[in-house]
Amino acid sequence: MFLLVYFVFFIGFRLFLLYNVSKVIVKHLLYLSQLLNSIIGGEQTMEDSLKIMILENDADTCNHFTEYIKEYSNLSIINITNDSFYALKLLSKELPHAIILDLELYEGKGNGVLFLQEMKQISLPFKPYIIVTTNNTSAVTLEYVRQLGADFIFSKHQVDYSEHTALDFLDMMKDFILNRHVSSNIGTSSKETKIQQEKNLRRQICRELDQIGIRPKMIGYQYLTDAILLVMEGHNNNLCESIGLRYHKTGSSVERAMQNAIKSAWRSNDIDDLLQYYTAKINPERGVPTMTEFIYHYATKLKNEL
Repeated sequence: MFLLVYFVFFIGFRLFLLYNVSKVIVKHLLYLSQLLNSIIGGEQTMEDSLKIMILENDADTCNHFTEYIKEYSNLSIINITNDSFYALKLLSKELPHAIILDLELYEGKGNGVLFLQEMKQISLPFKPYIIVTTNNTSAVTLEYVRQLGADFIFSKHQVDYSEHTALDFLDMMKDFILNRHVSSNIGTSSKETKIQQEKNLRRQICRELDQIGIRPKMIGYQYLTDAILLVMEGHNNNLCESIGLRYHKTGSSVERAMQNAIKSAWRSNDIDDLLQYYTAKINPERGVPTMTEFIYHYATKLKNEL
């Protein structure tokens, strides 16, 4: 009898321990699962969230926006102000995807029209989507605002208008706005890359010309730089005429300036130094490369080094 009681007690105690250990394990697994979900969810929110700047005159309206934004998982307010000058300073730093803009800022500084005018002068990687919310009913003013870049206009006199109206609209447009933002970034990045590549090539060409004594003060210096770059880009015809159009000169004057720059380098510099940097063959009777030989030599050399 004693053994039976002991056996039952032993089994019960083991089950009790197993049950409690299981509870601890399950609790920790649930915690880890929630933590992982919050991390993943947080990353998605940060990536997918539409960043909004609000420029609004009325303090109560600002408070409403702050309160209502909590209902939208994919929208976030990065700044609220009634000062158009301050908002302009923040633009390049904050880079909002969208702006909710009040035109008349009686309680603040500036106004929404001035903000749109000045925003056009700022170089931004993409244009924010602009929603205007206003009490102004002037057809002339609203048309001008559209010309300045407003994407949509809500009248505050509209019967069903509220701060929810503007946020609902942005929530509906979110995917389109973010996709446009990504496309703008790609386009800007490609453009900037091309500009930077040309700048780097110009530096390399200038370095090559300096090594053989063709200096920036020479008239033909800039023409030769342009000509080499044009050939590298695949332009092989009417080089002098093309460059002449850029600088409002005749093709013959451009050709003469380039040839004079080359001849001057060969007359005034030590021949051993010249041949160290200019490695193409030169007709021994002339002793100086022709303009065409010179341009194509450097265009080919620099292309091969890319």
